[in-house]
Amino acid sequence: MNMMQQGLCEMTKILVLVICAGLAACNRPADSPVPAPPEQTVGQETGQTAGEAANAAPAELSFEGETHLANIKQLTFGGQNAEAYFSHDGTELIFQSTRGEMQCDAIFRMNADGSNVRQVSSGQGATTCSFIAPDGKSIIYASTHLGGKACPPKPDHSRGYVWALYDSYDIFRADPEGGNAVRLTDTPGYDAEAVYSPRGDKIVFTSVRTGDLELFLMDPDGSGVEQLTDQPGYDGGAFFSLDGEWLVWRASRPEGDDLKDYRTLLAEGLIRPGKLEIYIMNLAERKPIQITDNGAANFGPYWHPDGKHITFVSNVGDPKGRNFDLYLVNIDTRKTERITHFPGFDGFPMFSHDGSQLVFASNRNNAVRGETNVFIADWQ
Repeated sequence: MNMMQQGLCEMTKILVLVICAGLAACNRPADSPVPAPPEQTVGQETGQTAGEAANAAPAELSFEGETHLANIKQLTFGGQNAEAYFSHDGTELIFQSTRGEMQCDAIFRMNADGSNVRQVSSGQGATTCSFIAPDGKSIIYASTHLGGKACPPKPDHSRGYVWALYDSYDIFRADPEGGNAVRLTDTPGYDAEAVYSPRGDKIVFTSVRTGDLELFLMDPDGSGVEQLTDQPGYDGGAFFSLDGEWLVWRASRPEGDDLKDYRTLLAEGLIRPGKLEIYIMNLAERKPIQITDNGAANFGPYWHPDGKHITFVSNVGDPKGRNFDLYLVNIDTRKTERITHFPGFDGFPMFSHDGSQLVFASNRNNAVRGETNVFIADWQ
């Protein structure tokens, strides 16, 4: 799933939108032309290099209790930056960002030290949920550009915090720098949140094609689609374990009036985030196993390379539900440890495949209230 885009200033709105990070699909033919990304390299928003910005920024990057994180470094400076994911070799990151005059997210790449930042999506429509193929020869992301060049309208928050399931989101595969994009999904409704398996032989994604938000597998060319989940509620934001044998994802399982509300909103192309729990599934058995059961908004799960631990994001520690931190859970014992202690938003963690580093998004060290930036740390 994140879920996760549109730049907003008010802190609470940013937290909710960052969780989402994208949703929707489209009806144009699979061979419809896809605009190429801009030719120019996109640098830091201030015009500074990453190193210059780092030297100018305050050094308050870590907080008491963050014993697992060492040598924290800020990689982006300004705007809304989230869902940064490592290349298989750990040398690069792909992420989504709303910066400068942008009204919605585009996809960017950069080196793992924050250098060589460049845009790899066209800048048309909204994009989300990008990932680099294990062999480095392609990228995938979701985009609404076939539904129009402009950003899709923001959801109406008069009904509370809801995410828009834009029906113009589809999944695309492109060359490493964004050229020659090919549409992989063409069913009506939301298709997004796509991730490659570690071997590159499968893609897991979320779709509303059955009338509910479920997880699916497909081959890298978009063929061979298989449905993985079938319970009422949202299933999304899935990631493979390093051995490719397991999935971890976030899910809602509404009942009673909550289920009625879920289905009413879904029929209108909306979803209310509310309660999300973390689940895992062995792809051989395909039986969901619930890992968290705290009634909070838990999302952004990612496997530790040891296959026994999962890092995820939760607001379980805040009675008001506004402070999100990173946690680590043992899938056998369910023992859970809080990783970050910044009194604001920390989210979207991913371990490098050797387990030596953790990349995440955070509101810490903001130049402007509400900014979300990408950080990287050595894992202790």
